[in-house]
Amino acid sequence: MMPYDFKKEQKELYLPKTTPSAVNVPEMTFIAVDGVGDPNTSAEYKAAVETLYGLSYAIKMGNKATMDYIVPPLEGFWTIDDNFFRGGAAITDKSKFTWTSVIRQPDFVTEEIFEAAKVVLARKKPNLDLSKARLEKITEGLCVQVMHIGTFDSEPATVSMMDEYAVQNGYILDINEVRRHHEIYLSDPRKVASEKMKTILRHPIRRAQY
Repeated sequence: MMPYDFKKEQKELYLPKTTPSAVNVPEMTFIAVDGVGDPNTSAEYKAAVETLYGLSYAIKMGNKATMDYIVPPLEGFWTIDDNFFRGGAAITDKSKFTWTSVIRQPDFVTEEIFEAAKVVLARKKPNLDLSKARLEKITEGLCVQVMHIGTFDSEPATVSMMDEYAVQNGYILDINEVRRHHEIYLSDPRKVASEKMKTILRHPIRRAQY
């Protein structure tokens, strides 16, 4: 029996088209780590990603009898300044990024399973500060999403397309301190040319009231 692949089984969440569409994102469980700084140079971001993958694989390997699955992709919720709250993805000064990096977990993952994974990972990588990781349920709700193909620096054009779709279809952008710009990373930048990288972009929206 093939392992469960979230990307293949839940295509509405992980395989959008390159033109924007609306999606209702249900509650999901994540391991999350918060931080600040340029993801390209920040040691904090590098440690966060290492922590997320380490815990995710510890959970996967320790619970094979419960479920055989492929660890879902890395994701990030991003804020930089008031431009995000108006719907634009300002990326001119990456040192000011405030981020929450996450990896989705299967529904069976409880606090007890999460804490057990931290014990396992702490033995393997005592250098990691696992106190920064938490288990969190997130419900994004109604969003506009699109498949962005290309570099991260070329995202603003795609974001503009998303914003235009929202307005034309009777929605209002609902980005704030809680509902944030969201990216899901489907490509490994170590293996894929930057101009071919696939990243899902999501912005929260709500119906316009007339």
